[in-house]
Amino acid sequence: MASARRTLWKGAISFGLVHIPIALHTATTEQGIDFDWLDKRTMDPVGYKRVNKRTGKEISKDDIVKAVEYKDGKYVVVDAQEIEAVFPKTTQTIEIERFVNASELPFIYLERPYFIAPINKSDKVYALLREALLATGKIGLAKVVIATKQHLAALVPSGSALILNLLRWGDEVRTLDGLELPAAGKKSLSASELKMAKQLVDEMTGAWNPQDFKDEFRQQIMSLVQKKAKAGKAKTVVKPQEQALESAKVIDLTALLKSSLRPRIQPSQAKKSEPRKVQPKTRAKAS
Repeated sequence: MASARRTLWKGAISFGLVHIPIALHTATTEQGIDFDWLDKRTMDPVGYKRVNKRTGKEISKDDIVKAVEYKDGKYVVVDAQEIEAVFPKTTQTIEIERFVNASELPFIYLERPYFIAPINKSDKVYALLREALLATGKIGLAKVVIATKQHLAALVPSGSALILNLLRWGDEVRTLDGLELPAAGKKSLSASELKMAKQLVDEMTGAWNPQDFKDEFRQQIMSLVQKKAKAGKAKTVVKPQEQALESAKVIDLTALLKSSLRPRIQPSQAKKSEPRKVQPKTRAKAS
């Protein structure tokens, strides 16, 4: 029996006048080796001190301010109220802003995937969006706030699921400027060289199977850890408890799907006709 997946938060996918209530789940796990610091005398966890780098003296939390370096050696202090004023507001909504061809998104922008599952009887409209994206070869570009940080994201159909893949912002991806790269095209390559390269690629081609690739360093370290644990060399360490993330409930507005598909009234026609009354979107505040 499959174990229940941890829910990151509950919210909705929104496009047009439609809300699709969903739950967001983590799709990946960090499998690297995390070496914690312990006091060898007591096996207590060791943390980091707040130290003035010039004097080497420890300082209190109250004496610390946040600042941004805008050029070498020049900082501007930003207080808590100023940060709070521009902090992204958590709406628990994946707001689709545009649909684009899936082939237009370079792999370099992909950062972190999440699974999306329907909740509150939204299976049908969830499936409708998924199949529409598959049929058109499109993905949805959206903005979403996760853990108080705003992200650009791609809504991607994958098998029976919709995947929310966080993207890097445009100014976070560097250009090719400054790199000495061979010119694109085949002009500098001979036909025989290209033929042999293609032959080698064909010989090494196989099916994609993620289970074929393992983190060998992690496997060897964990094997060593298990061996030492069986030999009675394990120590008990008290760890801090994790806090559950906030979630929110969103009202199902799938009945507005039909209205979303109607032609929009042009600005020049707005004064000539009465505006159509539509139930506004309702977003519940995070509990």
